[in-house]
Amino acid sequence: MDIDAWVWWLIGAVGLGIPLVVTAMPEFGMLSAGAVAGSVTAGLGGGMVAQVLVFAAVSVALIAVVRPIAARHRAERPQLATGVDALKGRQAVVVERVDGSGGRIKLAGEIWSARSLDADQIFEPGEHVDVIEIDGATAVVM
Repeated sequence: MDIDAWVWWLIGAVGLGIPLVVTAMPEFGMLSAGAVAGSVTAGLGGGMVAQVLVFAAVSVALIAVVRPIAARHRAERPQLATGVDALKGRQAVVVERVDGSGGRIKLAGEIWSARSLDADQIFEPGEHVDVIEIDGATAVVM
């Protein structure tokens, strides 16, 4: 039984895809894509030298172009704010008068103790305020 060269390239592509899944190294996926390109070249009647050159060219091109782009996107991933950090910058509604010594606001559906950032500033019930920071269990607002 004689197997065509394009089949061997596809077997190689699958073989390179397995470590991609196991190790999560994208370089194996790029080499696998190069093997698929080699398979297409073999299917179109290209010789062994052409198949290997296409495999190498596609693999190197993908690694040279895609890898830096992926690294840049990985480095620029936005930080996800959770817990009290997610409350900073949000708007709240004053429930009980808020001044420099205390008060209550409704923030993210919950009632929070609050105090104004400026001790002289007073907020009456129904007013909208911005949460500047969370100090323990107290929201500092303005």
